[in-house]
Amino acid sequence: MTDRPEEFDLLVVGGGKAGKTLSMDAARSGRRVAMVERGMIGGSCINVACIPTKALVTSARAARLLRGSAELGLVVEDHRVDLDLLRAHKQDVVEGMVAANRQQFLDSGLHLVIGEARFVGPRTVRVSLADGGDRLLRGADVVINTGTRPYLPSVPGMAESGVLTSDSLLHLDRLPARLVVLGGGTVGVEFAQMFASFGSTVTVIEGGPQLLTREDPDVGDALMRVLLADGIDVRVGVTVARVDRTVGGTARVTLDDGSLVTGDEVLVAAGRTPVTEGLGLDAAGVRLSDRGFVVVDEHLRTSAERTWAAGDVAGSPQFTHASLDDCRIIRANLAGEQRSTTGRLIPYTVFTTPELARVGLTETEARRAGYDVQVAHLPVAAIPRARTLRQTEGMWKAVVDAGTDQILGAALLGAEAGEVITSVQLAMLAGMPWTALRDAIITHPTMAEGLNLLFASLQSRPVR
Repeated sequence: MTDRPEEFDLLVVGGGKAGKTLSMDAARSGRRVAMVERGMIGGSCINVACIPTKALVTSARAARLLRGSAELGLVVEDHRVDLDLLRAHKQDVVEGMVAANRQQFLDSGLHLVIGEARFVGPRTVRVSLADGGDRLLRGADVVINTGTRPYLPSVPGMAESGVLTSDSLLHLDRLPARLVVLGGGTVGVEFAQMFASFGSTVTVIEGGPQLLTREDPDVGDALMRVLLADGIDVRVGVTVARVDRTVGGTARVTLDDGSLVTGDEVLVAAGRTPVTEGLGLDAAGVRLSDRGFVVVDEHLRTSAERTWAAGDVAGSPQFTHASLDDCRIIRANLAGEQRSTTGRLIPYTVFTTPELARVGLTETEARRAGYDVQVAHLPVAAIPRARTLRQTEGMWKAVVDAGTDQILGAALLGAEAGEVITSVQLAMLAGMPWTALRDAIITHPTMAEGLNLLFASLQSRPVR
């Protein structure tokens, strides 16, 4: 151990999407870069979030397809779920991407430091190395990219009841016959439908008035109908009063209306909390919000000189693609350019079956903002491609400004919606009127062709 810090042009604490991308780019350009990571090579997305869960979504969709194979003219027998094969599939995808990331780190020339970092002064961290010993590192510029972890609410009995989170659920050694999901947000509905597809009996409990509370009520209701059709018991408008386990191991969830839900496992999907505790950010001069997130301005600068934050820990939308754009913003500002988070158009997809993809404003948000709103609606069953896929569940919705014909936002609940939403996003970025999507010549039969039908439901402004 030495009291003289090792000096770097750029020091990145946390190897999530923003941190690792910025580190590799800077190292390839010839800068001396150190990236400190506690142990998840590639960040949470690859190890415990997007990649493993979407690998399992693929398996869940295949299970659904096999059960309905007769509709496609096929006879498939013994379409059972094998947990060992399921785990092997998920691990193969994850391990392949972890190995690829590690090699990219090495090839870029960055200094990868595995251990726990704690700030001991401005732009200076002491790292307790995973293999023993310490290193003292200082950066001319520093980026904090430590991410978030699953949040456990302060519900009586919850901490003592062995509940699962989105991280620990990935390591189950058996499929639960009965799963109770606490939370009807993105994580909750994805896992609920996934395990229902694998054969579990699933109950979802959401304290808000609908699933996916940031969506318009009609969109939340449409997704609820999908889950109900899958045999999932959905309860909204009730909160959890207590969680406990019987001597035999059964989990018991007591609700505020006095009812009781039992299961073999309980998944808590109540959001995420920032990983800032123990980082010593006060020593770095970095201010935190009341919820523990790093406070940043529109350029992602913190309260400390030449210290930045990116991704979930900075309060950015909790998507890997948002974190990647944070990297672009910091990279531009480090180069002396002016780039900010203001006005970003960030889409997202909820990977249920069918998918829910959204970009821009909801109808509720648009009306609240004072727009003169027109709303386009389309049942997915009206799209020819949906019929050939035999995936006719869902609805599409778009919101436009009646005064300017600009697209304000869209929510697409239907097959391949995550792919189609990009076309809407690009039209919005280009400032195209909704009539351009109505009149575009789109390949038939594709799901994107539904954009013709969706916007054809609107009335054009009279030509003056």
